[in-house]
Amino acid sequence: MTSTSPLAGRGCAVPDRPGLRLRTLADVFAYAQGEGIELRPDATEVQVRRPEAGRGGRRAFVSDKKKQNTMKATVIADHHGRTLWTDALRPGRMHDATAARNEGIGTCFQHFPDVEVLLDDGYLGPRRDHPGQAITPPRKPNKIALPHVHAAREEARHRHSSKRITVEHALADHKRWKQLTRWTHRREVLPDTYRAVAGLVSDRNTTA
Repeated sequence: MTSTSPLAGRGCAVPDRPGLRLRTLADVFAYAQGEGIELRPDATEVQVRRPEAGRGGRRAFVSDKKKQNTMKATVIADHHGRTLWTDALRPGRMHDATAARNEGIGTCFQHFPDVEVLLDDGYLGPRRDHPGQAITPPRKPNKIALPHVHAAREEARHRHSSKRITVEHALADHKRWKQLTRWTHRREVLPDTYRAVAGLVSDRNTTA
């Protein structure tokens, strides 16, 4: 998505590389492959004003999860919780995996085969299409499975969740900005604002 704001178009900073800024999903995958970093994506929703009655596509903003009118952003963090990329702002009803796929994550998996991405349960499609790269928690075993199989699955899910917690920290950094909790202005302006905030947060986290 092309930005009309210079601040929004700066991208995200990375540690120890003052001249490098990550602006696209391909930039993030290239950086991760070069540095041997596991990526941790997640989606977050921002409440927005309800579209006018009778306007086409009105229901697209109603989130199945929050039951409110929202826009959904995809955020990628590293193992330290530093924001590497924020984009894919879509109407809140869109599934997380669909937003990432529309942004070209499948192509990035193909071009950067050494990159591993830790995903949640909602990304079963990418896991199926890119085994070994798109890593989700293990699926629930059959009910008749032995107790030690269930215990091993729970332990694996806990390890996966512990690794992914850093992206939750990144999202918490973003939500310190009240505008990203409830957006009261025009929805069309939110994507640039979110990208600008993410860039500023990344600047602070790489110099802290």
